Amino acid sequence: MQGSGGAERAMLNLAHGLSDQGHRIDMVMARKTGHFLDEIRPAIRVVDLKVRSPWESLQSLPALGQDTWFWARMVLSCKPHFVLGALPGLTRYLRQEKPDVLIAAMDYPNAVAIAAAALAGNNIPVIATVHNTLSAEVANASQHRIKAQLAVARRFYPRAKALVAVSRGVADDLAQILGSPGERIGTIYNPVVSPDLAMKAAQTPNQPWFIGGGPPVILAVGGLKPQKDFATLFKAFAIARRERPLRLMVLGEGKLRRNLTDLAGDLGIAGDLEMQGFVDNPYQYMARASLMVVSSIYEGLSMVLIEALACGCPVVSTDCPSGPAEILDHGRYGTLVPIKDENALAAAILRDLEAGCDKDLLINRAREFSVERATRHYMELIERVCLET
Repeated sequence: MQGSGGAERAMLNLAHGLSDQGHRIDMVMARKTGHFLDEIRPAIRVVDLKVRSPWESLQSLPALGQDTWFWARMVLSCKPHFVLGALPGLTRYLRQEKPDVLIAAMDYPNAVAIAAAALAGNNIPVIATVHNTLSAEVANASQHRIKAQLAVARRFYPRAKALVAVSRGVADDLAQILGSPGERIGTIYNPVVSPDLAMKAAQTPNQPWFIGGGPPVILAVGGLKPQKDFATLFKAFAIARRERPLRLMVLGEGKLRRNLTDLAGDLGIAGDLEMQGFVDNPYQYMARASLMVVSSIYEGLSMVLIEALACGCPVVSTDCPSGPAEILDHGRYGTLVPIKDENALAAAILRDLEAGCDKDLLINRAREFSVERATRHYMELIERVCLET
């Protein structure tokens, strides 16, 4: 729970789903930060490990055995992930609290969870969940920390009690990386559609663009980072806007805001662009947008795509690895276009704005990704790994 991404949202939804089933849930955080903190229900106990630096894990090095030098290299590398510093605190938590199971998310937190469970020495099963197509993430990365994730996965993932991928594409990719049979890796779609989503979608955004009579509003939601490739979306929007009046709204924040603002100026679209930053309730925008566009070069599942379907919003997405094709059933529930192709994306936007959609069909499809269904699958997995321990 360090940010505002899909993995954080998925873990929060899962925690709520398990809590609703009567289970005691501790949400353990390396550092208590993030946009979703106010949404954590009182029944869930938040454990803040208050990590300040990855260097804090160095005190655990003597106990890491065969992992000592590997862990030291991770900590001493260029810009190491701060979550590595959670190792001693998480180990203490596991020894004191002795939970029945530990569910972790994302590559470095997964490694910390697996290492801490071994150091705790009380045989607590770890379920490691993988939320991105790792090979694509590494191939498109420039940071050493991200490129090292392949080695981290190969080192630690085989020791997890269970591995869960958020899509079949992620599962296939992970099996290739680990060189292990695919059946060892389970697939559970993220818990996305919560019972209160429809209520949030019914709220009215304080945005004049959604008052009747204006040009169609194209919506995009996600962090302003290279993975989401908003640059291609901006270029596609500029092309499509030459054919008809359009507006583009982007919900999300990130390091590329300045670059994208400059690009919008160069493309001459700044007057029809609204970059709102992070918003607590994106569903009210999805329910009123004319079209939702996902321009990513890779994904794990793309929760925002599912959320848009749940709001009855038609979607266009890149056919990136992996997730969008699974969600949209290879084009049945939305349009798929190649990655980094602004002309194909612009053509799809214009075509889908004219075509209209069956909102009920989209909403029914989104129910396949409900919190209730995902929670049920996780409970089945939890019961199995606890019996095997």
